[in-house]
Amino acid sequence: MVYKASESRYDKMEYRRCGKSGLKLPAISLGLWHNFGNIDNIETSREILRTAFDNGITHFDLANNYGPPAGTAEENFGYLFKQDFKAYRDELIISSKAGYGMWPGPYGDFGSKKYLVASLDQSLKRMGLDYVDIFYHHRPDPETPLEETMGALDLMVRQGKALYVGISSYSAEESTAAFKILKELGTPCLIHQPKYSMFERWVEGGLMDVLGDNGVGCIPFSPLAQGLLTNKYLKGIPQDSRAASGRGNGAVEGDRITPQVLDKVQKLNAIAESRGQNLAQMALSWIMKDPRVSSVLIGASKPAQVIDCIKSTENYVFSAEELKQIDEILK
Repeated sequence: MVYKASESRYDKMEYRRCGKSGLKLPAISLGLWHNFGNIDNIETSREILRTAFDNGITHFDLANNYGPPAGTAEENFGYLFKQDFKAYRDELIISSKAGYGMWPGPYGDFGSKKYLVASLDQSLKRMGLDYVDIFYHHRPDPETPLEETMGALDLMVRQGKALYVGISSYSAEESTAAFKILKELGTPCLIHQPKYSMFERWVEGGLMDVLGDNGVGCIPFSPLAQGLLTNKYLKGIPQDSRAASGRGNGAVEGDRITPQVLDKVQKLNAIAESRGQNLAQMALSWIMKDPRVSSVLIGASKPAQVIDCIKSTENYVFSAEELKQIDEILK
């Protein structure tokens, strides 16, 4: 059956300006890190994407190494894009990244111009696109001059292969240096994608201030701490979870789920319930309360999870007492 997007798709989603740019992003964006590889059911992937777009999620976030195996998330997205979303290309923000190991030899990893240019060419081919809206350097490279890596990002914009560029997992100091180089090149950094959740708050130690001062958007990944900040672990580790089996890149390691962590999860859940939210919704709202956050990246293994996460946008105002209680739990 030919897909026709919902006519009410823009009615409820909030769109936030990305830093000081002209671009707005949906408050919730969909990441394709998991559940879109060749080990996954393509029809479930299709339904997740359709549900997201039908509810105002216009931003799909990928990377060269997403799968598994690496590359297959982009291939499968390309297949579904051609079938369902090609007519809506100008309504979509599609992003990809490179920076992790992708092919053998010295040119398939990190941050050289050789690697980044080749990787984006491969990504465009896999997805069947002429350009991506955002292209990121996925992680800092301690051995390649930052001028070379940022120069490669600038080159991709000038070649018309990317409209905007971003960085991911850079520290406050590394980000400051990267922003300066990109600004001088004439291709300012649009966005930073850091790992940020209630359980991982390193960005509060300076990075968020750097982003705000430089007018760069922030789009946190792993906001639910690989599922820890959901109802999944309220009663311990489910036997069918990735954490129990050790299965799959990005799963929570079972030894991280200690009695102390579970106690925190249960206390946080009690606050969420008092707010009329579930734990995942509150965890997303807690990140979105910061106006410097342009969007929050979620993952989903079923369409219902997308709908559930979108409800977090209905209430991200916290009282001073709620924030105090949350900080006490997270100490």
